[in-house]
Amino acid sequence: MKLYNSASHTKEEFIPHEPGKVSMYTCGPTVYHFAHIGNLRSYIMEDILEKFLRYDGYEVKRVMNITDVGHLSSDADTGEDKMLKGAQREHKSVMEIARFYTEAFFDDCKKLNIKYPDVVQPATGMIESYIKVISGLLEKGYAYQAGGNVYFDTAKLEHYYVFNDHDEEDLAVGVREGVDADDNKRNKTDFVLWFTKSKFEDQALKWDSPWGVGYPGWHIECSCISMRYLGEYLDIHCGGIDNAFPHHTNEIAQSEAYLGHPWCRYWVHVHHLDTAGGKMSKSKGEFTTVTTLEERGYDPLVYRLFCLQSHYRKSLTFSWENLDNARAAYDKLVARVAALTGEGTVDEAAVEAHQAAFKEALGNDLNTSLAVTRLYDVLKADVNDETKRALVGSFDQVLGLDLLEKAAALREKEKVPVEGAEEIEALIAQRAGAKKDKNWEEADRIRDVLKAMGVEIKDTPAGVEWKRI
Repeated sequence: MKLYNSASHTKEEFIPHEPGKVSMYTCGPTVYHFAHIGNLRSYIMEDILEKFLRYDGYEVKRVMNITDVGHLSSDADTGEDKMLKGAQREHKSVMEIARFYTEAFFDDCKKLNIKYPDVVQPATGMIESYIKVISGLLEKGYAYQAGGNVYFDTAKLEHYYVFNDHDEEDLAVGVREGVDADDNKRNKTDFVLWFTKSKFEDQALKWDSPWGVGYPGWHIECSCISMRYLGEYLDIHCGGIDNAFPHHTNEIAQSEAYLGHPWCRYWVHVHHLDTAGGKMSKSKGEFTTVTTLEERGYDPLVYRLFCLQSHYRKSLTFSWENLDNARAAYDKLVARVAALTGEGTVDEAAVEAHQAAFKEALGNDLNTSLAVTRLYDVLKADVNDETKRALVGSFDQVLGLDLLEKAAALREKEKVPVEGAEEIEALIAQRAGAKKDKNWEEADRIRDVLKAMGVEIKDTPAGVEWKRI
C-alpha cells in the first residue's frame, strides 16, 4: 500500500513499525457544537483508511481524543476558549456541553457508518499524563516557565516546521508587535503546554499542578493520549489539513523532544469541504449537519458516497445540486444490487480477481473514486449474480454504503401493494388520453394532481413509470 505522507510530501510505501499491526491516531472533535459535514468528511476518509487496512489483513488499533478542555478559537494560544464559548451560548456547564456534543458526534458517525474507535479518550481524563510529560520537557530544557504558564521552546529544535516551508531564521526571533499578543513567549512559534495565569480568570475546568492551578494547552493532549494507548511509536496520524499547522507541528515537536526519537512515520491529512462561499466553518455561524441532510430528505450514506467520489487530498465542493447527483447515483446502485437474483454459485476465481483490482485502487493512496468504479465493474461483469452479490458485500466492508441491506429493503418495499395504486393508474391513463387528444393543459393538470399526491411520473419509450416521492 502507498500513502501520501504530508511530512515528506511524497507517496510512500506503507511499512508499519511492527509487521502486520497498525497503530492509528485520529484527532477527534472539540465538543462545543455539532460537527458539520466538512468535519465529518475527514472522519469518513479516516474510516475508509482504517477499514481498508483491516480488509488488507492488518490488525489495527485506532485511538481518538475528545477535546473537552484547552482548545482556543485561534487553534493556537489566542482567542476564546471554545468549550466555555459553547457553555455560555447554551447556559450550561462545560461538562454538560461536552457530554451532549460528544453523544451527538457519535450519533452522526453511526449514521455515516463510521466505525467507533477502539479507544476514545476525553482530554480531561489525562491530566496526570500531561503533568508527567510537561515535567519531562522542563527537565530536558525544551520548556520554560514565564508569566505563570509553561511554554514549549521551539528554538531548541533543529527543525520545527515539518509540513510547511518557512524561513528557519523566523523561529528564534523575539515576539514582535502585531505577531503575538503573548509577551511571555521567547519566540513567536512557542506554544503553551500548561496555563495557570491567562485572560480566562473564570476558566471552568482547573487542576492542581507543580506550576499552580490551571489547565493544559490544546496540543499536549494528543501526544499524551497517543503515547498512553499506542506506545512510543505511532504508525499513522490522521486529521484535517487545517490541523497540520500549528497543531500537528506542535505534537511532533513535543513528542519527539520528550521521547528522544522519531515518533510518527505517516501523516495523512484530509482536505477541506468547500461551499460557494469558501471553506465550511462553524465560525461563520451557518453550517450543514447530518441532521440538516436528513431534514431535507437525504440518506446520510448519500453524503458518504459523495465524499468517496473525490480524492481525500483534493478540496471537495458541496452544493445541493452535487448532492442530488450523488443521491441519484446511490439510488441506482441500490436498485442494481436489488435486481441481482442470487442465482448460481460463487466463482472464487472471479472474486479473487475483482478483489485484487479493488485493493489496487485503494492501495494507491486511498483512491476511493476508482474503488467505486471497481464496484460498477463488478455489476457489469460477465459473472453470475451470486458472485456479484458476494463481491458487493466484500467491497462494502470498506465502502460502508449498506448496499446489500438497502437492496433487501427495496425488494421488500416493492412486494407491498402501493396504497391508491388503482387511482394512480387511472389518472395516468386519463393523462395519456389527454396527450393523445393534444390537450396539453389537461395533461399538465393531471401531472400536477399526481405530484400533489406524492407521485412522480416519467415518460419513457416503454410507457409511463411512476414512483412515490
